[in-house]
Amino acid sequence: MEWLQDPAAWVGLLTLVVLEIVLGIDNLIFIAILADKLPPAQRDRARIVGLSLALLMRLGLLSVMSWLVTLTAPLFSVGPLTFSGRDLILMVGGLFLLFKGTLELHERIEGKAAEVSGPRVYASFWVIVTQIVVLDAVFSLDSVITAVGMVDHLAIMMMAVTIAIGVMLIASKPLTRFVNAHPTVVVLCLGFLLMIGFSLLAESFGFKVPKGYLYAAIGFSVAIEALNQVARRNLLRLDATRPMRDRTASAVLRMLGKRPPAESDDTAIARPDRPDTPAFGVEERNMVSGVLTLAERSIRSIMTPRTDLSWINIDDDAQTIRTQLTEAPHSFFPVCRGSLDEVIGIGRAKDLVADLITDGHIRRNRLRDPIIVHESIGILRLMDTLKRSRGQLVLVADEFGAIEGLVTPIDVFEAIAGEFPDEDELPDITPLEDNVWKIDGAADLHHVEQVLETEGLLDDAQDYSTLAGYLLARFGHLPRPGDSCEYEDLHYRFRFEVMELDGRRIASVRVERMYLMPSEADADGDS
Repeated sequence: MEWLQDPAAWVGLLTLVVLEIVLGIDNLIFIAILADKLPPAQRDRARIVGLSLALLMRLGLLSVMSWLVTLTAPLFSVGPLTFSGRDLILMVGGLFLLFKGTLELHERIEGKAAEVSGPRVYASFWVIVTQIVVLDAVFSLDSVITAVGMVDHLAIMMMAVTIAIGVMLIASKPLTRFVNAHPTVVVLCLGFLLMIGFSLLAESFGFKVPKGYLYAAIGFSVAIEALNQVARRNLLRLDATRPMRDRTASAVLRMLGKRPPAESDDTAIARPDRPDTPAFGVEERNMVSGVLTLAERSIRSIMTPRTDLSWINIDDDAQTIRTQLTEAPHSFFPVCRGSLDEVIGIGRAKDLVADLITDGHIRRNRLRDPIIVHESIGILRLMDTLKRSRGQLVLVADEFGAIEGLVTPIDVFEAIAGEFPDEDELPDITPLEDNVWKIDGAADLHHVEQVLETEGLLDDAQDYSTLAGYLLARFGHLPRPGDSCEYEDLHYRFRFEVMELDGRRIASVRVERMYLMPSEADADGDS
């Protein structure tokens, strides 16, 4: 028992216990599958009987195998190599471990899994126990050969096997759940299996691999995997702090091929020099993205701003009002007195024209009461308001009561499906040539991102929702025509050049998109 004072023996015992547990998982899973065919009251008993038989089977095989490996007398020679009975056993065992480890790794990496199907019937208890005995004989080979290949003392082998079976008896259900939840642990241990099989094969040819090397490699790998599990748990914990809706939206967008800018998956954006394209078209991805991000957008990003509103001044003469109604293609108009902030009501265009023809003025009793919401209202609550408005426009006011803009159902639809310009409007985004656009400064930044096939222009921490707002934040001052700035994502470089100003407002912008060369993309990703 001098091995009790050898630290390497204790390290070998601990490592062998872990390996024996992992190598016994397949046996445990098949026992659980067979036991599931029994009535519920007999299943736990079948598991205990099955694992007890596995213990006896392995202890018996260990005794026989440990005696066989002492057969060192030469049996035959091949050139300069001499082979004994022990060498042949080690060679067969090493080949067996290499074959089994490679087969298991292939099945797990390829994603293949055994499926149990068929009618739900209960079998006889002893029939199931007989099947378990046969399975134990098969599944005990790898663990026994692994034990012989790792340590040199029979007592250590038997202690490790006994401890492993005891742990599996006590924690069979939690152990199965842990392995199923951490597939990388099984892959790592299968890698150990390949390493041990190779060492057995090398030793059969006379090249003895010191056990310390194996323990050092296994210990280092286990430490790295432990850090990996801690990092994975921290990532899951951090991800769990995000609202469920955000996580669901991100998952759906990834399935559609639209990925966050932090991810460098090649399927994120279709490029001409890449043969693989996403399964969903750009328009489909944009529509789904519009739906999933709708609740996060502010009402300012979808409303018609105050500067673009068409409204009726009730103090104007009848001819002026009639000309305004004829030239504007809208169905509803805010009717105000003197200024847009003095809203009297909402009038339907055909009713206003009828009043002007019959009475020569607008009848106030035919106006609808205005629906006014605060600019902080969420899009989903706004949609409920629009449903109750029965097609009427909704006015948006700031904290001081000033009218900031208006929203109609078509504005919400455009936030999902893109622009539908009125007769008196030009599209916010006009293609000039390949990868070059002329974009209105008031264009919704979310729509701009969709057209340019990029992300990152929007910033929740900033109070802007238009391209002009983004550029003002970049420049820090009102730019002049010809001023430009650039933005890069993982695949493209964008150049924004101010084309026109309308007073103190950026009226139009020229945007050019350029593909990044692989070296530039790599440098950008490394920076």
